[in-house]
Amino acid sequence: MATSLTFIGGAGTVTGSKFLITHDDRRILVDAGVFQGERDLRRLNWEPFPVPPDSIEKVLLTHAHTDHVGYLPVLVRDGFGGEVLATEATCQLAEIVLRDSAFLAERDAEHAAAHGYSRHDPPLPLFTEADVERTLGRFRIVDYDEDVDLTGGCLARWTRAGHILGAASIRLATPDTSVLFSGDLGRADHPVLRSREIPPGAEFVLVESTYGDREHQEPAGQQHEALADLIRRTARRGGSILIPAFAVDRTEVVLQALTELLHAGRIPELPVFVNSPMALAALAVYRDRRHAAELRPDLDVNAFVDLPGLREVRSTEESIKLNRPKLPSIIISSSGMATGGRVLHHLEHLLPDNRNAVVLAGYQAAGTRGRALLDGATQLKMHGRQVPVRAEILSDEEFSVHADRSELLDWLAALRPAPRQVFTVHGTPESAAALAAETQLRLSLPARVAGFGELVELAPGGPGTGGVG
Repeated sequence: MATSLTFIGGAGTVTGSKFLITHDDRRILVDAGVFQGERDLRRLNWEPFPVPPDSIEKVLLTHAHTDHVGYLPVLVRDGFGGEVLATEATCQLAEIVLRDSAFLAERDAEHAAAHGYSRHDPPLPLFTEADVERTLGRFRIVDYDEDVDLTGGCLARWTRAGHILGAASIRLATPDTSVLFSGDLGRADHPVLRSREIPPGAEFVLVESTYGDREHQEPAGQQHEALADLIRRTARRGGSILIPAFAVDRTEVVLQALTELLHAGRIPELPVFVNSPMALAALAVYRDRRHAAELRPDLDVNAFVDLPGLREVRSTEESIKLNRPKLPSIIISSSGMATGGRVLHHLEHLLPDNRNAVVLAGYQAAGTRGRALLDGATQLKMHGRQVPVRAEILSDEEFSVHADRSELLDWLAALRPAPRQVFTVHGTPESAAALAAETQLRLSLPARVAGFGELVELAPGGPGTGGVG
């Protein structure tokens, strides 16, 4: 029987990455992310999985962001009993992400039930902390750049992707073909991590397209000058700066940038509060000496965050106090697209005051509160009520650690052997289509946009298409 590939998620959208490889009667899933953003996408998280979870033999993870790992506890709850394979850092970070996601989901369901703003009776979490505990016992650590025998003639190899700590591209070889999953690719020059590496090529390649239709704009002057100017301006008017930031990697990158700005005398010394238990736990993983080989060689793991005013906020009581800072402050809190977590309470209190500012530190998916702020919303709905937006809003895409169009094309061009077919995934329809077109035009490689739910026969003679199977 030929090998087939089904795009269960991460196709037609920038979230929910899930790619199913079937060979004979074997099923291997690459990534198991949740859908985020617009309501119609989030509802997909509650739909039955297209194949019985107990029929999946293994799950291979590219990295630990929730749109790549957040569905794992649902699979385990519904019957998946196999191994979850990932690099050591991904296993550590995924544990943090999943525990935090379950805690927030259960707390939000309780809050919605108590205040009556959910359409469901009773409101339920997508998964529980007990589901997460059962999931963590299935993790198995793999090393970079080594072939992992999945038995039955299938081999997998993880290659550093330079997106977040532990991130990898995965090459999966079956007895009759090979498929390369890019995962999320980092920029050629990451501010904290070593640069990505080029994996061995494959017949079929899935490449992310988050920024497939654009280039990152290099700053005309000094790096992060717009941010530095905003901080100076906001401090002068007595306001505070809120930075919603992904707990994994983005918080580290933001803290490093603030350190450099402070040491260069470009911003005043302000209290900097990291108000995310998940971000603090992730920061400890980044500082773990076991992962020093993944960090830039010119980076001192103990000094890349050196802010005299840095404060770690752990308790709920401390978090509540930050809703009304007594002095101008910088508050970093997850989530990065303002979809949940403590940052919502800060937004609720800080947005109505025009002395304050909010910095959007990276990509904002459609349907998220972060995207609404980026698009100029004058009010946001949070916890069942509309909150006026009077604070200054700044988007700083210098914080993005996703490869842009040229960097994605460079990665594809370096693959040896060159792919027989490229599928663009993990992007909006517009960005995925743009990258596919540029791949054909510039690299002369067959490329097309993957369809949600599409099944593709990969060998022999493929690809041919069909429905979900």
